[in-house]
Amino acid sequence: MRIKESELILNSDGSVYHLKLKPEQISDTILFVGDQDRVEKITKHFENIEFSIQKREFKTQTGTYKGKRITVISTGIGSGNIDIVLNELDALVNIDLEKRILKEHLKSLKIIRIGTSGSLQSDIPVDSFLLSTHALDLNGMLHFYKIAGITNPLLEAAFINHTQWSSNKSKPIVFNNNNELEKLFESKQTFKGMTATKGGFYGPQGRVLRLAIEDPCLNNKMDSFSYNGIRVSNLEMETSAIYGLSKLLGHQALSLNAIIANRANGTFSKDPDMIVEKLIKYTLDKLVE
Repeated sequence: MRIKESELILNSDGSVYHLKLKPEQISDTILFVGDQDRVEKITKHFENIEFSIQKREFKTQTGTYKGKRITVISTGIGSGNIDIVLNELDALVNIDLEKRILKEHLKSLKIIRIGTSGSLQSDIPVDSFLLSTHALDLNGMLHFYKIAGITNPLLEAAFINHTQWSSNKSKPIVFNNNNELEKLFESKQTFKGMTATKGGFYGPQGRVLRLAIEDPCLNNKMDSFSYNGIRVSNLEMETSAIYGLSKLLGHQALSLNAIIANRANGTFSKDPDMIVEKLIKYTLDKLVE
């Protein structure tokens, strides 16, 4: 079935609408960063950069690191942006853009997020690496897709019961990472945990400026949650959308975070740029092992 122009929007040059990319301009291995300025903090390590473009907050560079072709994309902040980026990347590799039909043979991308985050657990210190074994979706965007069969109902039910989750909020969803990528990136340098993804930075993450929040105790409830050894390790705004959409589309995904704050201990990294740089090098070197 031909995909309508209103559903898959292309620019006049044939590139996908938001990312302004064409299929030949991306690799099968893609690194996600939130901040557009972080793209070149990664690609400065490349031997060459064959392609670079930016539209809005979406900056893309493709090049080679130790002989491996890699694409780096800035996604901006939030699950809504991940919805754009992942759907358009999938269209680049799995839809014939000229004919507007699905390709017969579908391709699976490797997607690794390099982010920063604050730890919720006192034993996950600042200046450490965190690998997200699971993603806890608390913003609701993925409820717009058919997600039956790729979630973790027992873990979700335990979290809802433990936190006395309000029925006025979207039902929490839990997605697993890609096990192959977890095995590739795990080491003595990485902590593991379930990353909670929220739809905002202030109220949704328990920060109070002038507005009261629905459940002032929610962060404490999340801190103390445990199910078969799985704890909520950190808060951010993208990972669950990456995991959920990747599973739906058949891609492999993993989220890695440089821990720059510990909210349980009230500490913050004295040199956050340093730990981000270390995580970048760690990620690149693991990809070429």
